[in-house]
Amino acid sequence: MKKLGHIFQNNKEWAAGVKARTPGFFEKLIDQQKPEYLWIGCSDSRVPANEIVNLLPGELFVHRNIANVVVHTDLNCLSVIQFAVEVLQVKHIIVCGHYGCGGVNAAYNKERHGLVDNWLMHIRDVSNKHIKLLDEVKDEKEKMDFLSELNVIEQALNVCQTTIVQDAWTEGKNLTVHGWIYGLHDGLLDDLGICVSGKEELLDIYSSSISASFESYLNMK
Repeated sequence: MKKLGHIFQNNKEWAAGVKARTPGFFEKLIDQQKPEYLWIGCSDSRVPANEIVNLLPGELFVHRNIANVVVHTDLNCLSVIQFAVEVLQVKHIIVCGHYGCGGVNAAYNKERHGLVDNWLMHIRDVSNKHIKLLDEVKDEKEKMDFLSELNVIEQALNVCQTTIVQDAWTEGKNLTVHGWIYGLHDGLLDDLGICVSGKEELLDIYSSSISASFESYLNMK
């Protein structure tokens, strides 16, 4: 039986290093679950949420799934959003995708991988919704990058349309939903123009972010 002893050794070395650099870190961490941010990102191991935004544990509440999808029937994701908004009182919900996303590429190319194909149907829905815009982008890599951006924008819209966020806005809570994308090639984040703080601005911001993303790829021709 393989017990992955090297992982436990890595953990000991990490904990010892943290204690040496920051005495009292773990004692303080116990009372530090007061994040201002909820991060909804991709499960991809190359996109570690806390690290890429340089925030400490306790400063970022995290939910991850394949291709950062938000589905209105996904009780896991909805429960995370509700807990973040109603209990932790986060001020910002960030949907963050990334370029080179295997889930996005598989969905668009209709590759078969088994059970996960059912999950990726949500991204195919995004692709089908914007197929005319995607067809205008001829380079295949740029097309996949564009679809990754469209997916973030659509999932951010889905977050905004949940009863949780809608009720929070009705109650006058200070809550903003953002849509970002991460570049594996340079480690940098890009704001896709989704920054919504209320119902009345949702559709205008959604439309403008779709248009801005599309224009950026047309200019590459």
